[in-house]
Amino acid sequence: MESISLKLPEGMLKASRRNAQAFRLSRAEYLRRAIEKMNREAEAQLLAERMTRASLKVRRQSVEVNAEFARIEADPHARSR
Repeated sequence: MESISLKLPEGMLKASRRNAQAFRLSRAEYLRRAIEKMNREAEAQLLAERMTRASLKVRRQSVEVNAEFARIEADPHARSR
């Protein structure tokens, strides 16, 4: 396992120490869990953003396909673009 050096504001350091003690964890374990939680949340948010972009792309393509079907229904002998 690698180590890092981290500077925290005094209030954040005190809160992490207090909360770690409340959960009977070392401060290092408390901070590891906090980082793991943030990583999971960030990955979920990034996935949601990618899904939204893909959904919008599919939606635009669907509108184009529906317009093409409408042209065909209006004039079955018309050529496609």
